[in-house]
Amino acid sequence: MATEELNPSKLGTKEHWDQVYELELNNFEEIGEEGEIWFGENSVEKMVDWALDHLPPSENPTILEVGSGNGTLLFGLSEAGYEQTRLAGVDYSEGAVRLAHGIAEQREASSVSFRTCNFLGETPAPLPCHDGSSDTQIWDLLLDKGTYDAIALGPKDEQGRSPARDYPKRVVRLLKPGGIFLITSCNFTEAELKASFCTSETGLVYHSNVRHPTITFGGQTGSSIVTVAFQKPALV
Repeated sequence: MATEELNPSKLGTKEHWDQVYELELNNFEEIGEEGEIWFGENSVEKMVDWALDHLPPSENPTILEVGSGNGTLLFGLSEAGYEQTRLAGVDYSEGAVRLAHGIAEQREASSVSFRTCNFLGETPAPLPCHDGSSDTQIWDLLLDKGTYDAIALGPKDEQGRSPARDYPKRVVRLLKPGGIFLITSCNFTEAELKASFCTSETGLVYHSNVRHPTITFGGQTGSSIVTVAFQKPALV
């Protein structure tokens, strides 16, 4: 399914997610509840395991999560041994960022960076380099767990184009040569993600995938979610 074929939904609006995270932030402040884990804990574990296999902590990668929400995935990476100062998350909802900061303090992960940023219209601030300089293309790994799905449900423009059309170009601009984009989706199949991200415009190539439990319905077998990795070619 192409992004233009999806009907807009409240799940694709900032107003919806501001309301969600305002409620989750209130719950966290009152009873310590950290909020919903999008796609469940198993999806977090599988993405962390993929990272451990392909970009282990010993390589000291820089990692950015797009649409980081309450930060669960980045905290999972921190607990797996990744350097906190090399982990960052961005979300366009200020409430999500405030919630992630609160959870980070509770989990002793305050060195993980969380910032408010509209990924489609703004460039995420880079992590400071050790020499005090900075570079926008510093990310070895970009992560997405449901954000592309939500963006694809956003309101279309006057030409009927989805806001998700610009997403792949934003991804490739922020990756280092050789860097990898790892995405988990429930709205798109692996083939559909390949069609959107592996284009002549992005230059991204298929890298690998993650297996999820399958279900059979109507004689067809598949998974309710898919996780796929795409790589930016290294400089020759």
